[in-house]
Amino acid sequence: MEGWTCIFTSAHLHEIELLRGILEDHQITSIVINKQDSSYLFGEIELFVSVEDAFNAIQIIKSPQNLE
Repeated sequence: MEGWTCIFTSAHLHEIELLRGILEDHQITSIVINKQDSSYLFGEIELFVSVEDAFNAIQIIKSPQNLE
């Protein structure tokens, strides 16, 4: 995906959706790519943002106030 970069991966969809919501609150568009096997639920789910938003997005999701 040209112009997009993966900033977070998880095996738990709820964790990705929480971070996606936090980024949306900060007007950062994100894309979720689910690479999990649908039958056995192994694999990763990836959260992508545009290259231009990557630094800010990482700072936002690593902020201690967003982990509460």
